[in-house]
Amino acid sequence: MIQIAELLRPEPAPLWKLVQQAGVTHAVVYLPKDDGGSERPWDYLPMLRMKTRLEDSGFEVAVIESTPPLDKARLGLPGKDEEIEQFCVFIRNMGALHIPVVCYNWMGAFNWLRTSVGIPARGGALVTGYNHAYMRDAPLTEYGEVGEERMWDNFAYFLSKALPVAEKAKVKLALHPDDPPISPIRGLARIMRSVEAFQRVCDMAESEYNGLTLCQGNFTLMTDDLPSVICDFGKQGRIHFVHFRDVTGTPDNFKETFHEIGKTDMLACMKVYKELGLECVLRPDHVPTLEGDQNDNPGYSSIGRLLAIGYIQGLREAVYGRPDKNTSAN
Repeated sequence: MIQIAELLRPEPAPLWKLVQQAGVTHAVVYLPKDDGGSERPWDYLPMLRMKTRLEDSGFEVAVIESTPPLDKARLGLPGKDEEIEQFCVFIRNMGALHIPVVCYNWMGAFNWLRTSVGIPARGGALVTGYNHAYMRDAPLTEYGEVGEERMWDNFAYFLSKALPVAEKAKVKLALHPDDPPISPIRGLARIMRSVEAFQRVCDMAESEYNGLTLCQGNFTLMTDDLPSVICDFGKQGRIHFVHFRDVTGTPDNFKETFHEIGKTDMLACMKVYKELGLECVLRPDHVPTLEGDQNDNPGYSSIGRLLAIGYIQGLREAVYGRPDKNTSAN
């Protein structure tokens, strides 16, 4: 059965208890903060302390959703080999700690991008959105223009170095789509923006450790038949992690939604996960900010997450049946 997880900071916070009270036992976690000391966040001991802290609180650490710096590797700059080696150190430490999946991306210079973070939605909830009209004439980044061929070459080089380490460590590489899935933005090519691009990634190496993060919000902007895309990559054994979210609109003009009112048939997606026998974790992502919560971290409202968890639990029970396990009263 696919498991429901939540994205947690590595430091204890009220959200840890809230999601446990909602029934979540699997954690997706960021690397520890860099405290400026001799230990780097991806070194063994900081990661060990992060893992045991979560385990002592009742979580199973299923995915790490951050990495050491990779922009020089992504953009093919001097120092790329040093960055790739640090990524490999990170992967080896994950393997030693039996953390099975890393979610990484190939977005150079900046990560996911929104042009609006306070769009009114149902009942006054706030959602994020992207409108490329605001970005067409945006200034270049400090890296100038970087074309698609160069980004693909850089990715192929990275994968050739990192994948053998991941295979030996038994850590699955789960590549996240570019968000938004549109290119270029500020002069930088965004190559992980189509179903065909992800098939190209899979074809680069026939390895179960070379896979993807099935971010439904991005993939539904790439296809009119998300369940069939899920089925295709799932049959190849390449879905290692799922972001369960939804949007309305097009790649160049979209907004986030509540899970049940976007463009995706979420029930159909859940049915495909069951038919595939997928055993990875999924987590809600980019939830609306609800009344009573702050919008200082758009897309990650605590109340919105609890609503999403409840919705996903209902979908999962409708598809898989009621979980056959004892529930704790603690």
